Amino acid sequence: MRTSHVSIVGAAMALTFAWATSTLAQDIILSSPIDCDVNATCYIQQYVDRDPGPGVQDYRCKALANDGHKGTDFALPSLRIMQQGVDVLAAADGTVAGARDGMADTGLTPDTAATIEGRECGNGLRIDHPGGWSTQYCHLKQGSVSVRAGDAVSTGQPIGEVGQSGAATFPHVHFSVRKDGKRIDPFNSETSQTCAPEQGNSLWRETPLYRPGGLITVGLFDRIPEYAEVKAGTADLRTISPTSPALTIWGYMFATRKNDILRLDLSGPDGTIITRDLMLPKSQALAMRAIGKKRPSTDWPAGQYTGTATLIRDGKVLEHKTVTLMRH
Repeated sequence: MRTSHVSIVGAAMALTFAWATSTLAQDIILSSPIDCDVNATCYIQQYVDRDPGPGVQDYRCKALANDGHKGTDFALPSLRIMQQGVDVLAAADGTVAGARDGMADTGLTPDTAATIEGRECGNGLRIDHPGGWSTQYCHLKQGSVSVRAGDAVSTGQPIGEVGQSGAATFPHVHFSVRKDGKRIDPFNSETSQTCAPEQGNSLWRETPLYRPGGLITVGLFDRIPEYAEVKAGTADLRTISPTSPALTIWGYMFATRKNDILRLDLSGPDGTIITRDLMLPKSQALAMRAIGKKRPSTDWPAGQYTGTATLIRDGKVLEHKTVTLMRH
């Protein structure tokens, strides 16, 4: 673990800093603020809400945001991966304007809400960049912040690790951008509400693919897992035991929509074990579904077991993931 640095800049900091102002300058070019592939292992849970009213609109004119959401949430698939450590990276060269560490990774719950109030960003920091640009990084892991006010940082430099401190309900880094004190959506730097194509007006050096929802992970287990086990990353087998009481397949999803279909299929050496289409009754930020079958009267046969999860929206495949295990 890195050495922790806590910048004491007064109660007013709350990581809602007074953003630097400057004259107009060329657009900043941003690198990924997380050392994880957001098109595969990790994912973007929410984008900037571009609707100034009570509605929700992301940069593709879809609804992958919360009302008033001011940044982009780069999320990890489980708490186990968070505990293993995933670096948060400086998105561009600059100087650290302020930092905070020391808050626990308990996230936002009814029990922690009062202590988090005024410190919703949790552990994090702000970096000032040339031309009046600033970037902010929230919800970092306790004890991981490795820079302090006044430090010069370079693009791609580790500055902490992804956590769940502050007003966070899942492990992620909340990344936000401002220019001369004004909020900017890095996926579409135009301030109008016009929709942007995949690469339109992007500030990213390499723009992440837009995923309007999808599968976070798929796993095999020896019973129907608890939702908390899936979120923790502890509901997956490493091998198939011949005497497992059951075999189940589960799919963990983000940004599901009402009437989406999750198709789960589990097969073994002798063919299909169980398959089912599950219609999702409501839209959810995060969701999990599982199906399974009890062990037959004999042991599970030796060979390869394959689980597949397919998320279908409006009759089209949105995403597909597969997991395979061996029973020796």
